Amino acid sequence: MPDIIGLGEPMLELNQLPPDGSGRSLYLEGHGGDTSNAAIAAARQGASAGYLTAIGQDRPGDSFLALWQREGVEARHVLRRAEAPTGLYIVTHDKDGHHFTFYRKGSAASLLTPAEIPEEAIRGARVLHVSGISQAISPSACDAVFHAIAVAKAAGVTLSYDSNLRLGLWPAARAAAVIHAAIAQADIALPSLDDARALTGLEAPDAVADFYLRLGCRLVLLKCGSEGVVVATPARRTRIPPHKVKAVDATGAGDTFAGAFLARWVAGDAPEEAARYANAAAALSTTGYGAIAPIPRREQVLELLRQG
Repeated sequence: MPDIIGLGEPMLELNQLPPDGSGRSLYLEGHGGDTSNAAIAAARQGASAGYLTAIGQDRPGDSFLALWQREGVEARHVLRRAEAPTGLYIVTHDKDGHHFTFYRKGSAASLLTPAEIPEEAIRGARVLHVSGISQAISPSACDAVFHAIAVAKAAGVTLSYDSNLRLGLWPAARAAAVIHAAIAQADIALPSLDDARALTGLEAPDAVADFYLRLGCRLVLLKCGSEGVVVATPARRTRIPPHKVKAVDATGAGDTFAGAFLARWVAGDAPEEAARYANAAAALSTTGYGAIAPIPRREQVLELLRQG
């Protein structure tokens, strides 16, 4: 069984490229989906990773199976649905950053139910990684994730939870209630500062870290974008500064952080050491376009860390 298992929705990605002078918008086809990205990031760091989801009986679904096979992510429990498609999203870029347009209503993953969760696969893992998006895509998917969490907790499997707030998928009040109910059961919480401010109404990173620690998490990794990462436990707090890179696209950077952190954590690194590694991996992932293609491998991350 893989050490790290992700659960959620994979989506075909169309990512806008820089203008080519023709006046047309050109898009690079790729793959995305936050927890799938994290599983691939973990695998690229040398970890044993797997993925749980449902995909369509369609060409995007075929391409995901091929992707996971290439990346060494176990996908033998992935469901195929003839009656529902694999989801799609489009990324556009402007002076304010990157923007997402999603086409996921009625997707194969959104139809996931608690009865379809492969419990033995979760029990055999060391870490289950889920997210707010995993729960936001439909009520049945939300229930399926809570069921997976219950299975993991009963088996002593570490629960990792990334907030990944998407207010276009659900109202803020419901998002806060569900995400915080899930994080209260998590061992590792990976909120972004922007998400946390929207979910809690708090502004200061230390106040946010305190909030999530009070929910019961033993480790909070607060992703602060260009300000780096705060690593917080009940006993201590460490701020890890950002790496200066030539960033062109931040799509999937937080997912890369999550997967890289979990890879190093299951390898035995201390939380601060694993977070420093993940912070470098996330920085490198912003130097190319798309969620998957720029995810670095271990040699690249180590080289950036050697540069300081």
